[in-house]
Amino acid sequence: MNASSLPDRCDVLVIGAGPAGSACAQWLAQQGLDVVLVDQQAFPRDKVCGDGLIPDAHRALQRLGVHAEVMAQAQAVRHVACIGPRGGRVDVPGRVAVLQRRVLDDILKRAAERAGARFFAPWRFESTLMSGERVAGARLRGADGGAHDLQARWTVLATGAVPKALMAAGMCQRHTPSGVALRGYVRRPALQGRIEALEVVWHKRLRKGYGWIFPLPGGVFNIGVGLAHSHAAGSDGRASMADVNLREMFKTFAEVYAPARDLLAGGEWVGELKGAPLRCSLEGAELARPGLLVTGEAAGSTYAFTGEGIGKAMETGLLAAEALLAHGGSAATDMAAAIARYQSAIAALKPRFDLYERANRVNDHPWLADLLIWRANKSPRILKRMEGVLEETGNPGHLVSLRGITRLFLPI
Repeated sequence: MNASSLPDRCDVLVIGAGPAGSACAQWLAQQGLDVVLVDQQAFPRDKVCGDGLIPDAHRALQRLGVHAEVMAQAQAVRHVACIGPRGGRVDVPGRVAVLQRRVLDDILKRAAERAGARFFAPWRFESTLMSGERVAGARLRGADGGAHDLQARWTVLATGAVPKALMAAGMCQRHTPSGVALRGYVRRPALQGRIEALEVVWHKRLRKGYGWIFPLPGGVFNIGVGLAHSHAAGSDGRASMADVNLREMFKTFAEVYAPARDLLAGGEWVGELKGAPLRCSLEGAELARPGLLVTGEAAGSTYAFTGEGIGKAMETGLLAAEALLAHGGSAATDMAAAIARYQSAIAALKPRFDLYERANRVNDHPWLADLLIWRANKSPRILKRMEGVLEETGNPGHLVSLRGITRLFLPI
């Protein structure tokens, strides 16, 4: 729809048309609510991401009815390959795929439109509209600089990892990111068939981080590096960026991992090398206030250990929609009930995020990856446990707890 037809009011205004926002908008619209979905960029648009779709993403896509459409364009993958500092490798089976976010997010946005949501872009969130203590919509600013006030019974912020919108809405608890990542696309058809898994690489020279290569359709590969816990609090309580240059880290990845070196040496760059912040572990933002919910990566829906966030973004977006469908009225009691339901649903997810935070010690101590890979190649039981982590039927923190590490030394 063109910008001039942006309405003055709706039932629910969803700001941000990534996986969380589009999932939320679709779920609400197909139940008959008047939903307006806005984004600061016209679609399709690029999004910095590893592009990996692990089992939780597949489950969410199936709930949304777009799994077949996504898989028709994605690169199906059978394994996640974990590669340690000494070169050991274990292939963990699972339902995995890779699809550029430019394509995936457009599929999800169009599904929301088919359900009845009205999409408008480019419109940037500037501030909330207030009715007493309740958020009653948002002031949006268009590409021409003009402002438009859109009143809504509920507003959902699904604005991603950049904290500007959270700050403007008074919902930001942490201004700095949890982690950072850098990725690019390289075309190298000669490596098709040689790189067939989602390859995740740990190395002592990538301390506190990891590298990856994920295969896409058409002989293109997503290659990047990620740094967990990129911003640490100093003695003054303020968080500052770790003394790490991501571009140097990317260069190091190519030095220590031969397939990355081969890909870059003989491949053709498709676009630019781009970086982005990550918000992880369901931390860093207030989740709700009367008339407003925060969801997706704005709420910290990315897993700390793996950097995977697509599936959990959609899941939190659906939880927001379910809360509004159950208690969507504008009365104070309805709003309190919707907020309580949403906060309870997110709280139920938090223990799993905490376990992934504990598993982050592999990034701090890469030798743990060597140990896990060595034992998994000798023990079907341990490989099964790693598969359970991928499928979310097992706890990643248990593998690298003191007890879990001790058990790795026990006879098979």
